[in-house]
Amino acid sequence: MSSPKIKKVARAFGKKEKVLNYTSNTYQLTRPPKVGAVMALIRECQPTSFEEWETYYFEKAFTKAKAPVKVTKKILKELGERLYEKITKVVIPEWTEAFNQITLQDCIDYVYEVTIPRTYDGFVREKSVVNDNLAKRFPDIKFEESDAELDHAGDIDYLGWVGDRAFGIQIKPITAQSNFGNYSVSERMKASFEEFTEQFGGKVFIVFCEKEKIKNEEVVGQIAEEIKRLRQ
Repeated sequence: MSSPKIKKVARAFGKKEKVLNYTSNTYQLTRPPKVGAVMALIRECQPTSFEEWETYYFEKAFTKAKAPVKVTKKILKELGERLYEKITKVVIPEWTEAFNQITLQDCIDYVYEVTIPRTYDGFVREKSVVNDNLAKRFPDIKFEESDAELDHAGDIDYLGWVGDRAFGIQIKPITAQSNFGNYSVSERMKASFEEFTEQFGGKVFIVFCEKEKIKNEEVVGQIAEEIKRLRQ
């Protein structure tokens, strides 16, 4: 017997979706600090209807911030207004300028750069962060690259084995213009991390690096605590 057809309630925005998604992600307008941990909330709720989920969300949702604020329809409306302002005053002017300047050679060079040089730079950086930093700080831990066949391979770069259990490492580059303190894990990535923990037993840690140097040094202590927990 075939499964009943799932009725979708989400609205499609057509060609506008890419612009809305890009701007929302760039300015983190639909991330947990602004709208709460929606995936965690819906799993708590286990709704059987959209109406049940909507009611539960507005009853339970709080921003994930130092001073949490209850999420209301007014707050979501204000976020939508900020999204519109960012698109009209920042994104459209920037993209218009880029569209006017882009050349065929830019496109040819970009495809080459992303495919070969940037892949190489990322590979070397990851190796150095692990082999020249983490492996030396934790010499009794076996670090290995994530298997490309794993469901989590896109989010987990390395596994650190503690006996028959493992913790995960995601390595992210940081530039002088970036601030890892403002980085927010997406709900999709958070779900992937949770699945990894269920499968391997350990947490996932994000290591920010500049070249081969770890910039969020506190993560080393967190990894040490996790190793201690996994050994118990």
